[in-house]
Parts: sequence; structure tokens; C-alpha cells
Amino acid sequence: MPIARIESLDSQGRGVARSAEGKAVFVDGALPGETIDYSVYRRKKNFEQAQISRIVEASGQRVTPRCAAFGRCGGCSMQHLDATAQAAVKQRVLEDALEKLGRVTPEILYPTIIGPAWRYRFRARISVRVVSKKGGVLVGFHERRSSYIADMTACEVLPKHISDMLVPLRQLIAGLAAPASVPQIELSIGDTETVLVFRNLEAFGPADEQRFRDFADTHNIQVWLQPGGLDSIYLLHPLDAPALSYSAPEFGIDYAFRPNDFTQVNVDINRLLLRRAMQLLDPQPGERIGDMFCGLGNFSLPIARRGAQVIGVEGSAALVDRAAANAAANGLAERSAFYVANLFDATEDSFAALGHFDKLLLDPPREGALAVVSALGADAPRRIVYVSCSPATLARDAAVLVHDKGYRLKGAGIANMFPHTSHVESIALFERD
Repeated sequence: MPIARIESLDSQGRGVARSAEGKAVFVDGALPGETIDYSVYRRKKNFEQAQISRIVEASGQRVTPRCAAFGRCGGCSMQHLDATAQAAVKQRVLEDALEKLGRVTPEILYPTIIGPAWRYRFRARISVRVVSKKGGVLVGFHERRSSYIADMTACEVLPKHISDMLVPLRQLIAGLAAPASVPQIELSIGDTETVLVFRNLEAFGPADEQRFRDFADTHNIQVWLQPGGLDSIYLLHPLDAPALSYSAPEFGIDYAFRPNDFTQVNVDINRLLLRRAMQLLDPQPGERIGDMFCGLGNFSLPIARRGAQVIGVEGSAALVDRAAANAAANGLAERSAFYVANLFDATEDSFAALGHFDKLLLDPPREGALAVVSALGADAPRRIVYVSCSPATLARDAAVLVHDKGYRLKGAGIANMFPHTSHVESIALFERD
């Protein structure tokens, strides 16, 4: 059985070693500095993927995972690593991406934005499957490297009232006339309300609908159903339930949203990220600031609250409507305007048509904002704050901004939005003279 010394962690939280032949070996669950025996489960020409057979010498940063399902469940990959060390690993992933992919180095590394390590996940997609030989119905996240669902009865990253609901959810779905017609449940939690959206492949009869109503009353939640696409969701019970909302107390803002709207998973980190973004952007009265990929106004409204005029652009018409409604509800309609546009197709002409921006905030999905940064012309904003959920696309876009558009990368740092996972959220500041 091969033995190896782990050199580092990769972007997926796997230990990296070298085989006797010199190939990279990515080892699930291994930590830097450890000596391990490993077994290979996938061989490729230039690398191998492996799992630990025995830890010969453990890292001093190895800790006992808090969740009983860790190792089987694919929801977390780093519970075996001290939480502080997790943040350091993610910072290194960001720095490596910027250096190796973007050929850029930040002038300053910002302090890591850290929040609660447990019970933080306010949004989740929970899978459901009927498995007779495992007692009926499984409800949870997928197993690692598998389409199977982990047999879990609790989850340490979900809020406790949701974790405690996993077994009752099994019982609820097992009692339906057609349990296999519910393949997934979408969780969405606001400041005061909890919503479960049940995807239903078949219509429910009166008896099943009553079971859902009783479940909602017992657990003090809202039950929504989704018989078709995302636009098909509707509230089943209680019909007089308040709308979902989350707040940014530092800016005196409340955001209303629907269960199928994109919102950040971690509300505590989102509030800290808003603070950092506003510190870096420094909106001032009289400035005109663009918020590209604005969603429902998460960053737009704090910009307007600081006195600047904000122009939000987003590809989803539903989210643009939500952003405008949130601006009006918070008394910010006069300092904000929102437009629908596909920013992945942005050109220099289409971007210039939005008018001059003194500053710009970018918060794109994993695909990044390549078209937007490439479209910046001579009238480009002097300052850009870029919030990213992918170090690779941030590095790619940073290369365009620095090497082609004349910006300096003033600073960058991570926000630990997803503790115990390899996901890296980051924020960067670009300026030009």
C-alpha cells in the first residue's frame, strides 16, 4: 500500500501528495504535514485520486468532525480541519489563483471575514429518495462522489430546527400516496420565517395536502409546492403567512424575497460582507455607482443608503422587480434605478449606454464578469469592488483589469461564507488613476 507525505490542500480541500512516479495524488480527508497510507480509486495519466487507508502521522490541526455523517455526506469536506486553519487554506487558494491564473498580486491582504462555524446554512437544496432497504425514505445531502443520498438524521451546518426536522420529514414523505413523487426540498429561511418548497412530480390529493398543512402547523413553517419550473411555486399553507425577508441592520434595510430568489446562504457573513464592500467602495452623495449582477438589491440598497445614486443591472426580470420594490419599501426609490440586461453579452457600446459610473460593484455568479470588465472603455470607473464566489474567474477577470485596463489590485481577501466546505468567497478592490 503506498505511503505519502501530504504537501498542501487543493481547491477542493483534498490533500496533495506525490506518488513514487511523480504524479500528483489527491487524497480525500488528508491534511498538510500528515504521513498516510492511501488507496487509489481513480487513475489518470497525470494524477490519481485516493482515500486514506491509515494515518501514520496526524496533523496538529486535525480535529474530530462534529457531524456523525461526515465522511459519507458530501455537504462538507473540511470538518476534520480546525476552523481557523480552514480560513487560512482558503486565503491561500485565493492568492494562488490570482498569482498563477491572473498573474496579479494584491497590494494588501484583507483580514478574513469570519462568522459562526455551525448552524449557518439558511438556504439549501435537500434531496429525497425512497430506499426500501434503508427503512423507507432518506432526506439529506448526496454522499461523496455519489448520486446516493447520505443516511443522516441530523446536520450540524443547518439551523437546529431544520436539523431536528430531518427525521419528521422522512416520516411525512413516507406517508404520502406517492412518496417517490417528491425528489427534493428547497430550504429558505428569513429573519422570522422558514419556508420548505417541496418539488412534486405528481399532483397531491386532499389527504396529502392536509398532511403538509399539519406538518407546517406542527413545525411552525411555511409549506410551498413546486409542480413545474421555478415560476410554478405557490404557497400551500398557511395562506396568511408573512413574506420572507432578511435585514441589514447596520444600514437600516429590510429585503423581501421569494423562496426561489437568490440570496446568500450565510446571513451573518452577508452582513459583514456588506460592511466590507461599503468600506472599500465608499459611496458618497453625488456619485453615480453601478451594481452589476445586482440581484434583489443586496449591495444596491446600502449604496443608496450612503447617499449615492445606484444603477442596478441584473439578468432576471423577477429579481429586478424585487430590487425596485425593496428600494421603494426602504425609502430609496429616488436614489436607485434597476434594469434587465444579460451582462454575459455586454459590449463596450451596451455598457457605455448605461452612462458614466464613478464607481462599480460586481457580484457575478461563478462564471464571473469577463464581458463586463472587457467592455470597460476610456470612461471606466476609477474604483471597482468585485465580490466573487470563484477564485478562478476572479483571477481571470483581474488579469483583464490589471493588464489590459490599467487598474491596480489594491487588496483582496476571503469571506468564509461556507465553513467546512472548500467554497471560497472573496472580495477585491481595483483602482486606477
